[in-house]
Amino acid sequence: MSLALTADERRIAGGADGAAMAMRIVAESAALLGAPRLIPIASAHIDGALYHGDSGTLFAERLVEGGAQVAVRSTLNVGALDLMGCSRVRLEEQQRSMARRMMEAYRKLGCEQSWTCAPYQAGHRPAFGSDVAWGESNAVVFCNSVLGARTNRYGDFLDIACAISGRAPDYGLHLKKNRRATLVFDVSALPPEFLASEIAWPVLGSLYGREVGNAVGVMTGIPRNPGEDALKAFGAAAASSGAVGLFHIDGVTPEAPDAETALGGIAAEITILVTAAMVTSAQARLSTAGNTERIDAVAIGSPHLSLDEFGALQRLMAGRRLAVPIHACTGRHVLAELDRNGRRKALEALGVVIVTDTCVVVTPILPDSAGGVLMTNSGKFAHYAHGNTGYAVLYGSLADCVESAVTGRPVFARLGS
Repeated sequence: MSLALTADERRIAGGADGAAMAMRIVAESAALLGAPRLIPIASAHIDGALYHGDSGTLFAERLVEGGAQVAVRSTLNVGALDLMGCSRVRLEEQQRSMARRMMEAYRKLGCEQSWTCAPYQAGHRPAFGSDVAWGESNAVVFCNSVLGARTNRYGDFLDIACAISGRAPDYGLHLKKNRRATLVFDVSALPPEFLASEIAWPVLGSLYGREVGNAVGVMTGIPRNPGEDALKAFGAAAASSGAVGLFHIDGVTPEAPDAETALGGIAAEITILVTAAMVTSAQARLSTAGNTERIDAVAIGSPHLSLDEFGALQRLMAGRRLAVPIHACTGRHVLAELDRNGRRKALEALGVVIVTDTCVVVTPILPDSAGGVLMTNSGKFAHYAHGNTGYAVLYGSLADCVESAVTGRPVFARLGS
C-alpha cells in the first residue's frame, strides 16, 4: 500500500525550510511503516529533547534555523539539566553546554517548558479518541490506556517532526482495530490486601510487560479503581519490561467498561492466570543487589512524583531526618505547589533532594559510587537504574524506602502491608 499525501502536504514537503524537513521525515516514516496516509494530530509530547549526543542538539538547531514552529500543543519530556536548580547535575562543561543549547532550541520551536515525563499531571490531557503523537514510554501508555487518546510510541526526532507538521502516520494504535485486547491478564486469585497496596502496581506492571510484550491485553480481577498514581506506576513498569503501548483494565480504563467490550466481543487468544508465586518472582526480579546491609541512595519519582505522592512521602517521614538522602524526581508544576506553601523547604531540611526537569537515571546526579546500592519504589527505575547509573537496585514500597533512608540500611515490611 503506497502512501498518499494531500496536495497541501506535498507542497509543504517540497519546500526547503524547517517545516518541509519535518513533513518529509513524517512522510518517509509513514511510507516505511506502510501507512496509507497522514492524519492530523491534536498535540504532541516530545522525548527527543534529552541530550544523548551533539547530533540531537544540531538537529534541533537546524529546525530552528529553518524557521520551524510546532503546529500543535507540544510538551517536553525530561531534559539532561535541572534548570530549576534544585539538584546538581555532574555533566562535563561541554556536555552541559550542548544539553542547554538543545533545551533552548526546543523552546524556540514553541514547545512548552514542561520538562516532565508525566505531562498528564501537568494539565496536558488530550481528549478521549483524539489522535496525538507522544514520545516517552510511560507517557504513551498512560495517554492510550488511562486517557483513551490515540498514539503510537513515537521515537526521538519523529516526535518533533510530527509536532511541527501537525501530522502523524495513520497506523498502529491510531486504528481502532489495533486497540482491541487479544488476551486476558487475570489477577483475581491474588489477595485483596495485596491488590489494594501501593507496592502491587509496579510489580504487576513489570510482570504484565514480560508476559504480554507488545500485545494489547485486558486485566481482570481488580475490585476497584486504584487511582491514577497506581495506573501510572503500572503502565511505566509494563512499558519498561515489555513494549506495552496500551492496556485495558476491566471496569477502570475508558475503553474497557467490561472485559467483553475491551476484547471486541471476540474470545481471548490466551488467558494468563496470575498466581502469588508469579508475583513473588516478579518482585524479586526488580532487585539486583541481592542480600545487602547497605544502601547508598534512595530514588523515587519515575514517572515524576505527583503532589499526592509528595503528601504520602511527608506523612511517612513524619518529621524525621534521613540518614541517606531521598532523591525525589518531579516536574516544575509540582515544585511550584511545594514552594507555594513551604513544603519544599521542609522536605529539603530533612534530607530530601528534589530533582526537577530531569531524573537520576538519565543524567548524572547520584553520587559516583562504584558498586553502590540504590533503593526505589519505581518499577521503571528498577528496570533502568543498574544499566544507566551502575548502582545495584533494591525494590520496595514507598514506606520501605522511607524507613530505609531514615535508618541508613534496608528495611522491608511484609509484602502487601
